[in-house]
This record gives sequence, C-alpha cells and structure tokens, in this order.
Amino acid sequence: MQVWAWAGGLIRTFTILLPVAATAAAQRPFERIPVASSHELKIGGADLQVDFAPGQFDLGDGAILHHVQTAATAVTAYYGRFPVPRARVLIIPVADRAGVLQGTTWGGMGGWPGFTRMRIGQHTTQADLDDDWMMTHELVHMALPSLPDDEHWMEEGLATYIEPLARVMTGDLEAKSVWHDMVRDMPKGEPQPGDEGLNHTHTWGRTYWGGAMFCLVADVNIRKETHNRQGLRDALRAIMYAGGIDHDEDLAPALEIGDRSTGTHVLTRLYADWKDKPVTVDLDKLWSDLGVRSGPNGIEFVSSAPLAQVRQAIAGGPAGVTPAAARH
Repeated sequence: MQVWAWAGGLIRTFTILLPVAATAAAQRPFERIPVASSHELKIGGADLQVDFAPGQFDLGDGAILHHVQTAATAVTAYYGRFPVPRARVLIIPVADRAGVLQGTTWGGMGGWPGFTRMRIGQHTTQADLDDDWMMTHELVHMALPSLPDDEHWMEEGLATYIEPLARVMTGDLEAKSVWHDMVRDMPKGEPQPGDEGLNHTHTWGRTYWGGAMFCLVADVNIRKETHNRQGLRDALRAIMYAGGIDHDEDLAPALEIGDRSTGTHVLTRLYADWKDKPVTVDLDKLWSDLGVRSGPNGIEFVSSAPLAQVRQAIAGGPAGVTPAAARH
C-alpha cells in the first residue's frame, strides 16, 4: 500500500507492506473487483483508503487521488470533520471514456463505515476533474444515516445542496456561481400535477432538487429563527455525530436531533408539511429576500436585501480566501 500525506503543500508518498489477509480484505468488496493499487489519505480525522481497479488514466493515478483529497477536504470543511472515521473509495477506470461518469455510496459495506465507488474515464482531463461535482456529492452522503427508500430524497437532496456550498468553503467555487446554479436549477424541484409529497413522489426532479429545495428553505428558516447564529450545517453536524451512513435511521428522529441542536422546530415542521403533500415555494420572493438578482452580467448581490446576511452566511465564501474562478 502507498500512503499519501500532505506536507508543506505537497503530496508525500511512502510504501508499507500489508499483511496478506489485509490485502485480501481490500480486494473483497461486495463486487469482488480486483485492486491494482491502494493508497491512504488522512483527512479530517479519518483514514480514507483509495483503491484503483486495473486500468489506466492519461493523467495518472496521482491526479485522481488528488481529486479525491480535494473532495474529502470540502466535505470536512462543511462538517468540521470527515463524516466517518474510516472510508474506502474504489476508483474504476473506464476505457476509452472521459469524465467522472458515475458514483455510488453505501454504508457498512465490506467492513467499511463508508464505501464509495466511482467510475472515471481513462481520458479524463484536469478540466474534467475541475468541473466535477460528483466526487464531493458522493462523499457528502457519508454524513447522513441510511434512510428508508421513501426518504431517499433527503439523501440526494442534501448532497445536491451541500456539495457546492462545501466547495465554496474551500475556495473551489465562487459564491455567485453557486447562487446562479440554484436560481437556474431549484425550480426543477417544484411539485408537478399529481405530486403526493416528497415521500411519495420519486421523480428525478423531486428527489434531487425537491430535496435540495427543502434544505435551502430549512437553512433560511433556521437562520431567521436563530438571528443568523445557526443554520442547517449546525443541525446536520449534530445528526452526523449521532451516526453516519453506516447507521440506519428513519428521517423524523434524525431531524429531531437536528432541531434540538439549533433550539428550533424547523426541520420537523417542514418535514411534516412536505412529506405527504405538495408544497410550492415562492422562489422569486426567496431570491429577492436573499438579495440574489439575475442581471445582464449574471448574478448580482443586493446588500440591502432583508436576508442578505443570511445569504452570506449560507454561501459567502471562505474567510480569508479568494475563491477560485467559477467553473460552472
């Protein structure tokens, strides 16, 4: 196994010999995919084992490993630590393809509290990695308990909402880029005719963007009720500390934990309202209140808007860091 660590802004690598039993265990996930090389990252108090299935990348394994590290660092920035103490990321090269193609995350798989499988094209470029959101999205999943199927919208909606905010915190995205995407994409989560609430309407739009809209509305309302002292992140950190993805839980008890941490009833109240019936959000009013305006030159921020400080707290950029140029 090669162990990679950050020192002086550089990746350092050294080699250790694994016992035969440990090597066999690394190659015995539920799919029994062979492992060509194995690396260790220590991030946010966690040990991440990054395994590469047989195959090649034009960029080399180091660029892919760095991409995993960048995503894990963003998740750590949002949650304060990496969600689980040990996790495995299995990278599967896909011949004659380019880009980050698909990812899936499970809890309690093969002895790992968190296990993510990523399929990445052989001809993936650095620009593809810079534009990718999927790696961070998948690692965000490790912070929430495994929910029943009818509450899957919360798992996907939460990851959809948190991924860009976490990347703003590490300077990987600009806040304006994130709000631009929210204004563009959040309407996809509005209920359509025949909708029966988030627990019963499992379309793509309601699962990903309906769930993300729930998270945004919850974040804004928690901040309003706590005079911007706390937000959804505080509630989610409490839920994470109570048990990550390797822990099975219904959504309602998890949300109660989040509400107790913020001293509000926002999450449980919203869940009761949204789970069994369609709820439409006046997004135009929400953007106006937050001070997010679409102009001829893209997104403009209105500092005099009533919830401008809430907007800044949700996605204001990292303190003391100049965010990277927008990549969306």
